[in-house]
Amino acid sequence: MLGFVKVVKNKAYFKRYQVKFRRRREGKTDYFARKRLVIQDKNKYNTPKYRMIVRLSNRDIVCQIAYAKIEGDAIVCAAYSHELPKYGIAVGLTNYAAAYCTGLLCARRLLNKFGLDNVYEGQVEVTGDEFNVESIDGQPGAFTFKCFCIESWFV
Repeated sequence: MLGFVKVVKNKAYFKRYQVKFRRRREGKTDYFARKRLVIQDKNKYNTPKYRMIVRLSNRDIVCQIAYAKIEGDAIVCAAYSHELPKYGIAVGLTNYAAAYCTGLLCARRLLNKFGLDNVYEGQVEVTGDEFNVESIDGQPGAFTFKCFCIESWFV
């Protein structure tokens, strides 16, 4: 038969206690996943490794493209679902369709920032057919943008 053990949390316990990182305590950052997203190959020195950050709340969806620097993360572009009413989507700003539109808005802003929005125009008129981007040969600066994203919503 097991007896009860009194939990002793005295001065010696709290002197040795180490708190978790602030963003871990707030539930904003999963450092185990972040370490795997941020680490860069040794032969790609000083090359940014872009990652997509998606945050869901009860009232908003945030989509960001970021990369890590020594001083801190640099945000390349961002899009918010509360901006969607300017583009014709007035309601349902936290549903699945709004998440898709927010990601699409972020992608278009990224192409605009890198000067590729004229090269990759996307589907101009809506036909309902499947649309795939083909490689464009001979275009100056045309490249595929690689961005990493994971299943976790907080990184």
